[in-house]
Amino acid sequence: MIEDLKPNDPLASLARRYQQQPKSLSKQVRAQQALRHLIEQDWPSGMKLPSHRQMCHALGLARNTLAGAISMLVEEGVLITGHGQGTWTHRPGENLELPVRPALSGVSRRARELLSQPGAAEIQSGAFVPGIPDIAQFPMRKWRQLYTSVTVPRNALLLSYSTGGYGPLKRAIRDFLRRWRHFDCDPEQIIITEGTHNGLELCALALADNGDRVVMESPCYWGARNVFTACGLTIEMLPWYPEQGHRGRVAPSPKLLYLTGSQHYPLSVPTSKADKQALCGWLSPDYIIEDDYEFNGQRDTRLVFDPRSEKHILAGSFSKLLFPGLRLGYLVVPHHLAATISRLRSEVFREGRMLDQAVLAAFIANGDLDLWYQRIQKEYLARQQVMHDQLSQVPAIEDLSSPSHAISLCARFADTVDDVSVTRQLLRHHFIVKPLSVVCVAGDSRRGLILGIGMLNRESLRREATRLRVLLKSLVH
Repeated sequence: MIEDLKPNDPLASLARRYQQQPKSLSKQVRAQQALRHLIEQDWPSGMKLPSHRQMCHALGLARNTLAGAISMLVEEGVLITGHGQGTWTHRPGENLELPVRPALSGVSRRARELLSQPGAAEIQSGAFVPGIPDIAQFPMRKWRQLYTSVTVPRNALLLSYSTGGYGPLKRAIRDFLRRWRHFDCDPEQIIITEGTHNGLELCALALADNGDRVVMESPCYWGARNVFTACGLTIEMLPWYPEQGHRGRVAPSPKLLYLTGSQHYPLSVPTSKADKQALCGWLSPDYIIEDDYEFNGQRDTRLVFDPRSEKHILAGSFSKLLFPGLRLGYLVVPHHLAATISRLRSEVFREGRMLDQAVLAAFIANGDLDLWYQRIQKEYLARQQVMHDQLSQVPAIEDLSSPSHAISLCARFADTVDDVSVTRQLLRHHFIVKPLSVVCVAGDSRRGLILGIGMLNRESLRREATRLRVLLKSLVH
C-alpha cells in the first residue's frame, strides 16, 4: 500500500506514522494518534484530508475503525467535517473559516432563493453544532447484530421496494407513540419517510399547490422553511413568545399550519398546547402539521395532534433520537389520506431501505430504543446543566432556555446585539452555533445563539463551555 504512494503524499505520511505506533494499541487508537501527531506537527491547519476510502485503503483499516478515530479527533477539535464536503485539519488557537460557497449562477430562481437563505451549517461537527445527537455512545454493536440477523437468504424480499413502509416497523412505531406520546393510531395511518424533510415535502406535494400559503411560527425551524420554499409555497410567519403567546396577524384559512411538537425548536422551551389550540381555532387551516423534531422525552405531551382528526398530521424522525445518518422517519396522517399519500410517495420517491427499516423495527420492538433513550436523555440533561451554569454567568445573555433532555438550547441577547457577527467570531474559535435572528420574521427582533450539546461529553464539554463563556464575555457587552 505505502510503496505505491509518493513520498510527499499525505497518505504516505499517514501510513508511515501509523506503522510507527506501538502494535500493542488497538487499530483505532493507532490511527487516532497518527492523525493527531500529523495535525499538530506536520500538516497545516485547514488542509483537507484524503477521502475515508483512501485512508482506509492506505492503512488497511475497516471504515468503522477509521470513523471512530476521526470522531474522537472531531470532538477534540483538531478535525472538522464539512456538510458533504470533506474533513479538514484544525490546530487549536488558529482561526477557522467556512469553506467558500460556490456562486449561484446557472441555477433556477427557486434554487437561488433557497440557497440564499441561512440553512444547514457548512460545518456539521464541532463544539455546539445544533441538531446533532450523541453518536459516539450509540450502541453500534447491537445495531450491527440486528443488521446481521435480518440479512439472511430467506429475507431476500427486504431488497425490494417498500410500498408504504415495512409493516413491523409501522406497528413498532405505533407502540412507541403509545408509550411516549400517549395516543393510539392504526398502523395504516403511518407512512415511513426518509427523515422529517422527506415527510414535510410529501405533505406539501400532497396537500398544497404552488403559491398556497403555509403559516409557521417565528423563530422557525429553518429546515422546514427550506422544504416549503423548495415546494413553491408562500411562507408567512407569526412570532410566538413563551409567556405571551402568538403576536401579530396573518390572514386566516391558510392551506397549511406548521407547528413544532412538545419542545419548541429552536427556542428549546416547552410548547404551549393552549397557545397552539387557540392558533388553530383562529386560523382554521386546511391541515395542521405538527413536527416532533426536538424529542425531549417528556411523557406529558403538549401535542395538539389528534389521530382521529381529518386535518391533523404528525411528523417524526429517528435521526435526532439515534443518529443523523439513519434518515428514517414517519408521518401519522388521517385515515382518509393514508392510501393517497402512500401512493404518491411511491410514485415520486420510490421507497426502499427495507433492510434499515427491518433493523429499526427490531431495535424498537426489542426495547432497545427505550433503553437507549432513557440512558442518553439523562446525559443530555447533565450537559444542559453544565451549559446553563456557564452561560448564566455571561451578563449579555438576558434569557437562557432551562435545562432539559433535548439536544439543543437557546441563549437570548438584547435585541441590539448583532448575533450574526457574534456567530462568525465564534467560528474563528471553532464554535459552531447558529444566530437566532436569521430564523425570525421581519419585525421579530429577537437575537441570540442556538447551540447543541450532542457532540461533546464529559470533560470536553466542561472545557469548551468554560472557553465559550470567557469568549462571549469579551465579544458581547
